[in-house]
Amino acid sequence: MTDASSPHVPTAAPTGPADPSLRYTAALATDIELKWQQRWAERGTFYAANPSGELTDGKGRNADPASPSFFVMDMFPFPSGAGLHVGHPLGYIATDVVGRFRRMCGDNVLHALGFDAFGLPAEQYAVQTGQHPRATTEANITNMRRQLRRLGLAHDERRTFATTDSEYVRWTQWIFLQVFNSWYDADAERAGGGAGRARPIAELEAAYAAGTRATPDGRPWTELSALEQRTVVNDQRLAYVSNSPVNWCPGLGTVLANEEVTSEGRSERGNFPVFQRNLRQWNMRITAYADRLADDLELIDWPDKVKAMQRNWIGRSEGAHVTFDVTGASPVTVFTTRPDTLFGATFMVVAPEHPLLDEVPAAWPDGTRAAWTGEHASPIEAVAAYRAGAAAKTAVERQADAGKKTGVFTGHLATNPVNGMAIPVFTADYVLMGYGTGAIMAVPGGDARDFAFAEAFELPVIYTVAVPEGFEGGAYTGDGAIVASANDDVSLDGLSVTEAKAIITAWLEAKGFGSATVTYRLRDWLFSRQRYWGEPFPIVYGDDDQPIALPKEMLPVDLPDVPDYSPRTFASDDAQSSPEPPLGRNEDWVNVTLDLGDGPRTYRRDTNTMPNWAGSCWYYLRYLDPFNNGPEALVPVSPELDEYWMGPNHNETSGAAGGVDLYVGGVEHAVLHLLYARFWHKVLFDLGYVSSVEPFHKLFNQGYVQAYAYTDSRGQYVPAEEVEEILAGDGSAMYLWKGEVVNREYGKMGKSLKNVVTPDEMYEAYGADTFRVYEMSMGPLDVSRPWDTRAVVGSQRFLQRLWRNVLSEDTGELNVSDEPASVETLRHVHRAIVDVRVEMENMRANTAIAKLITLNNHLTSLPVVPREAAEAIVLMTAPVAPHIAEELWERLGYEESLAHAPFPVADEQYLVEDTVTCIIQVQGKVRSRLEVAPDITAEALEAAALADPTLLRFLDGAPIRKLIVKAPKLVNVVI
Repeated sequence: MTDASSPHVPTAAPTGPADPSLRYTAALATDIELKWQQRWAERGTFYAANPSGELTDGKGRNADPASPSFFVMDMFPFPSGAGLHVGHPLGYIATDVVGRFRRMCGDNVLHALGFDAFGLPAEQYAVQTGQHPRATTEANITNMRRQLRRLGLAHDERRTFATTDSEYVRWTQWIFLQVFNSWYDADAERAGGGAGRARPIAELEAAYAAGTRATPDGRPWTELSALEQRTVVNDQRLAYVSNSPVNWCPGLGTVLANEEVTSEGRSERGNFPVFQRNLRQWNMRITAYADRLADDLELIDWPDKVKAMQRNWIGRSEGAHVTFDVTGASPVTVFTTRPDTLFGATFMVVAPEHPLLDEVPAAWPDGTRAAWTGEHASPIEAVAAYRAGAAAKTAVERQADAGKKTGVFTGHLATNPVNGMAIPVFTADYVLMGYGTGAIMAVPGGDARDFAFAEAFELPVIYTVAVPEGFEGGAYTGDGAIVASANDDVSLDGLSVTEAKAIITAWLEAKGFGSATVTYRLRDWLFSRQRYWGEPFPIVYGDDDQPIALPKEMLPVDLPDVPDYSPRTFASDDAQSSPEPPLGRNEDWVNVTLDLGDGPRTYRRDTNTMPNWAGSCWYYLRYLDPFNNGPEALVPVSPELDEYWMGPNHNETSGAAGGVDLYVGGVEHAVLHLLYARFWHKVLFDLGYVSSVEPFHKLFNQGYVQAYAYTDSRGQYVPAEEVEEILAGDGSAMYLWKGEVVNREYGKMGKSLKNVVTPDEMYEAYGADTFRVYEMSMGPLDVSRPWDTRAVVGSQRFLQRLWRNVLSEDTGELNVSDEPASVETLRHVHRAIVDVRVEMENMRANTAIAKLITLNNHLTSLPVVPREAAEAIVLMTAPVAPHIAEELWERLGYEESLAHAPFPVADEQYLVEDTVTCIIQVQGKVRSRLEVAPDITAEALEAAALADPTLLRFLDGAPIRKLIVKAPKLVNVVI
């Protein structure tokens, strides 16, 4: 499949004496694989050349800036002490296959792998052993790199890094400071069109100083004290400190973002209970980007399921904010998607953390019912007791208890703005301060939960939608005309819900009682962690306790040594405890003397660390420019490199939004990592540091490799490899371990399940190429599949046949001929070329392998394989089994690696079918085949079938009752 102009021209094929050990065994595969892995490393075969700078290809050349680039990436792995099992490499092999294929198609492919090295597992191990988490992490990285190198992945090793590297931490902290030093201007035009973008804080301060922007209280900027000015600015930063309800997890000793809490109200990692607490923490204003994060999903090629998960998490809702005056206290604002039901609001409920409860009256108002007080002597006593009980529950426990109608009257009376009705204000723990405004208006006539609460507390029910005839009571949630909804100024009666919403919202705005509002389920990203093993904040605090950004020259802020890494809390009771960050145990680090421009002063460092998501928010940019270090480096990635690898329309498939061409990883990151990375990227885009609107153009979620696990009569797991399957006569199976019957279950692999199979075991038993082929042939890449070690031998046999088709196992000499191939063989070869290319282009490696097996079987039937056929199948096999392909390519006489050899191109003349195979069935079972012309008529096909000797022998004179002919491919005979 080459010509004289190709750089991949064969030299004389190497020959040697007879060597019976040349059978393709695991031992020979290992020798071949280690040889080529070493040669690739020495030659820099997979070096991805940048268009400028020191990162050149394996021959010291920079890339042509106009050359097609392809950036393929795996989701950041965490270096686990347990190492890899056979499920982990599935995505890595898939991206390697894609990258190798695209490289052979002429793309400049960037494929690298770094390590997401901050995180809880290493810290928890440090707590248990006292070993510094850096030592543990580096040892785990070394082991993981060994396992992955043995797999033959075509990574550019120069571009690897860990998020714990000091230079990487420096840029993570630098990006945090860009977020900190920015605010969101909803009215500013942004690049590419649309309104709303991040702008430097300096521009906000300049606008205040110039008087072109009014201060929050209307005073001139110059009349504000320095502290007041800083407070105004700090309240608008994209990264800000606030005292607010957070998810406190005592079991982990840290607070968690909403995305890290399961629907059961427990920590995603460790499954510990999570409580709502008010704490002072760092937040990121991701909510400013809510609309863009939802709308821009249309610009990228992601699975619909992941897009839906992000949209649902963002949770855009249109409705109205309505303000209720409260007697003797501050007004309370609620958000409702049904302002048309306001006339039916007969009470309010606020969260136990709501600030209204800091203004509780001293005595119950006249007429307070006993059912409302919880038998407490005063509102102060009742509210204090209820708040304490709520604090001891997780968010999910609070929601579950909503059905129990728990709550207590706060002593407050609010005024319904549409009818002047005085309505009681309750507190109930099913209302969460972190959602909406922390307060709801209750309409028991239209909401089942409100109705149940009204029943329990003897509250009135007003229906604002006409109930149907025969209605038996309770909450009516169906459709109907609006009723009982009028005052002297406005009437909604008789209108539809849509009409009523618009009219009442306009009335509220005109009266100053409310406004049309869009709200989101998404909450600002809680960015503080009370852990040791994370990036320190590049922030210090002065005497006024306001955050001060460190200058770039003082980065990175490295982690200090601490006496111990254990998370601690300041109380024994989980619900009431508070965190004690480990960094606070190094006084010399916390209290530091710095000169920040006004002479040496003592400052206090922030003792929290960033979440592990910080490093994974931008790591794809580091692959582009990994040596961009030192004081002269101005930005994390060179604009030229960013434009070449990720810019809009940088290749034929990248799209107008730009981004990484292919990103492969698990669907479990649909909200956490992917949402956070998109947010950081959009901030960097707004500030002009990146050219693409989105970080990842195409996302592909691979399935999982799953396995059987076995439990004994005690429910204890037993080693899966020691279990014997016994088949009964009826086809049923039983499973024995040491003579005892055990139960079989199906699911994930895990050390605790005793069903782990490691890549190292596969390398030893079969070789890396066989392992790669098996993983890719198990089924569609996006579907989970069961691991079956016994089935791996099928992939080994394919490679053994390929080996024998090219080489003699007896002599070691080539088993190929330079004589022209037959037309039949050429048809097989070129049909395979077309089919394999299509399957590879669509990431269907399993069906590509099936096409290769079919071609390989045809070549096996030949006495000697034509060179053009041998070269074609070796080249097409290279992406999935690169080591054996390289070895055979060399033995075919080529000196250069086939990694950059052109993928075969089909010759159209061999794709025209002269004949097609017609299946002849009898009673639905295949009994014969005919080769017929593609345009044969039904009548001619029927005649040919009835004359077929094989069919006639099978019929043996039996009468034909019916003949079904579907020309040209099927004849079905019914006898």
